[in-house]
Amino acid sequence: MSMSWLITILAIAAFFSSQLAYAYDLNPLQDICVGVKDTNASVFVNGKICKDPKLATTDDFFASGLNVRGNIVRAKFGYSITVVDVNTMPGLNTLGISFIRADLEPRGLIPLHTHQRATELITILEGTIYAGFLLPDSPNIFKSHLFSKILNPGDVFVIPQGLIHFLYNVGKKNATVLASYNSQNPGFVMIPNSIFASDPPILDDVLAKGFQLDKKAIKQLRKKFSD
Repeated sequence: MSMSWLITILAIAAFFSSQLAYAYDLNPLQDICVGVKDTNASVFVNGKICKDPKLATTDDFFASGLNVRGNIVRAKFGYSITVVDVNTMPGLNTLGISFIRADLEPRGLIPLHTHQRATELITILEGTIYAGFLLPDSPNIFKSHLFSKILNPGDVFVIPQGLIHFLYNVGKKNATVLASYNSQNPGFVMIPNSIFASDPPILDDVLAKGFQLDKKAIKQLRKKFSD
């Protein structure tokens, strides 16, 4: 085979391999997207339909309120959050970014949870936070490795996409955290609530065996996390 033919074949192979790479869908911005055959159904792509650019205004790219404590309160855990996402700032749609302000009281905890569509970068503005995430142990799926750190104002900590993590205020004063995500809809799965407050509920036998607890303990946990 001549050198010219070899170069031609390699060029064609490279072209088709690059086209195949581009054929994959972008990362989804919602958990499920059920296909429908109804031609009259509304379009629903990655959570939002785009506004006509001619109708966009400056306010579509603006949000306020991060100077005060969060408006979504979880009193039993001692924290509150304010979310800036595509719902509060429509101009974020398709830009792949969102963020929150989280305020934690002393001993306040944002329990074990995941963001299935985003990496999280947290910056401590006030207070002292103990933050950590769990990395599965690939040789042994029944174990994990904890990466954790005591964080003070000005410290930055990154949590890789999809990994279970937590934030805990170990200080004696209120703490404020700014968390940014590389997704307009990072997702939020609160581990305990997802397990013990599912609708319909998971069979008691499954939870009792999975957590090595008796059914009485499972019922108590259901009650605690169903509020």
